Amino acid sequence: MSRLRFDGDISGIGTTSGTRIVIGHWPRSHLGEFADAMVEFADGERLLIAPSEDVREFVTATYTFDRTVIAEVTYRSEGTWTHVVAGELKVAFEVGSPTLLGRLLSIMPRAVVTAPWFCAISDPIARVFLRGVRTRGTAGGGRREYYGARGQRRITRATVTWQGKDLGVLTPVDPPVRFGFGSTPKAPSTTLITTTIDQE
Repeated sequence: MSRLRFDGDISGIGTTSGTRIVIGHWPRSHLGEFADAMVEFADGERLLIAPSEDVREFVTATYTFDRTVIAEVTYRSEGTWTHVVAGELKVAFEVGSPTLLGRLLSIMPRAVVTAPWFCAISDPIARVFLRGVRTRGTAGGGRREYYGARGQRRITRATVTWQGKDLGVLTPVDPPVRFGFGSTPKAPSTTLITTTIDQE
């Protein structure tokens, strides 16, 4: 059994077109620094936009998509705004104040909230209070994943275009996305997270 860790943040956004988007930004991982985008369109199609074949291979061994695309993915923060370009997807979102959960997480020791044992005991709580959210689960390829949240902030505004078409204004991530065993929170947010993956 080997253990891999990804440190970064995950942002979940819904739009009035029915499209839901999850953007991962990983400054530290065994694949180096990268960002990727997972999109579920209103018709249910699930798309992965990955910056390299290595990232696509790793992600698709864990999550399920109807289609994948390899394209340059840029992730840039300027003040309260974050700008992401992933192939034909363009997203800009404003990050606001910490959520109540984010404030609670910020006062807890990082070694505790990111530990797999803590993720295991917090999973039943997350299922009840954060519909669709899981903090642990069995992924594809014999992998087990643990999501250790270290902080969380609200997303207050967003603009999203796909192939040049405006996808509408910010809405909750509802229904939950169906890429893997869990979704992002319903309320649009950016979560600081350490993902631990145990694999055979």
